[in-house]
Amino acid sequence: MKIRAIRAYQIDLPLHEGSYKWSGGNAVTVFDSTVVCVETDTGLMGWGEICPLGPAYLPAYAAGARTGIAELAPHLIGHDPIALDEINRRMDAAMRGHPYVKSAIDIACWDLLGQVAGLPVATLLGGHVGEDFVLYRAISQEAPLAMAAKIAGYRAEGYRRFQLKVGGDPDTDIERIRAAAAMLEPGDKLIADANTGWTQHDAIRVVDAVRDVDVYIEQPCMSYEECLAVRQHTNRPFIIDEVVDGLDMVVRAVADRAADVINLKISKVGGLTRARQIRDLCVSLGIAMTIEDTWGGDITTAAIAHLAHSTPERLLFTSTDFNSYGPVKFADGAPQRVHGRMSASREPGLGVRPMMDVLGAPVLEV
Repeated sequence: MKIRAIRAYQIDLPLHEGSYKWSGGNAVTVFDSTVVCVETDTGLMGWGEICPLGPAYLPAYAAGARTGIAELAPHLIGHDPIALDEINRRMDAAMRGHPYVKSAIDIACWDLLGQVAGLPVATLLGGHVGEDFVLYRAISQEAPLAMAAKIAGYRAEGYRRFQLKVGGDPDTDIERIRAAAAMLEPGDKLIADANTGWTQHDAIRVVDAVRDVDVYIEQPCMSYEECLAVRQHTNRPFIIDEVVDGLDMVVRAVADRAADVINLKISKVGGLTRARQIRDLCVSLGIAMTIEDTWGGDITTAAIAHLAHSTPERLLFTSTDFNSYGPVKFADGAPQRVHGRMSASREPGLGVRPMMDVLGAPVLEV
């Protein structure tokens, strides 16, 4: 089996709540997502997706993904898509860095591998663990009481993990954390996610002020070193996210005891092949994980679901269901949230069937 063509489609993903706001004044109202089809000479097609969280979050942006895919695609035509290590080697040889560009292609190749094997991707990644897995709900940055008030509504939808977007004015963020914590019920978990938004000294002020609150602190500062300094100062459980970009950083964080949980984003490390390696290392070392991606729709949510559902429950801190945040559906078979939990498809591959009338014509074809 050989790759015959690679196509990319662009789709806008608006939000039910109108906008998504996080640290540094960043906000997105419509996400620009790229869906990739890897077509083979057997007629099988694999599907992937990449959706950066706007251009100011990580070194990634939507138009760059499509430009990069156009650069990579000619190097992959005629090669075996299910030889995953070789496909990744070829992508790395053709383009240094830019893991987000490679992610959707890698995911599409996993989809093909599952179809050829007649097995769900989750089975290939280690097998479905349990019937489903737990999800979190992100709470976009607003005034403290407004953010806290949303917890009851999200809990009614089944969520029990709440990711509070902080990383702004320290005094306001202290109010946000305390107001949200006051809304928690037994079994709930609260994460204060600063998305790199605090300086080290402000972060230390905040964690000092909430030492008595049942809250996880996530990625308070831009650099790993700053986060480590804050970690060493606080008694709260600690999560690192934006700095986790490969196996080497996980090894370093474990040696430094820098975190209790890592946030593993699939596209940030280049796709499911590399994400699986990191996941398996964390399982071996006993490090809990949030498994997700930067953003996305039905296909990204499917990829997340297969990796999360094949992860031991004791080490899966939480995961996410991006396709419930907006009204646009573009793939049948995509996993759906049920009472704050989700499960990966039992069909071969990712189990998704894109709606071509929704995707429209490809914006790129090689």
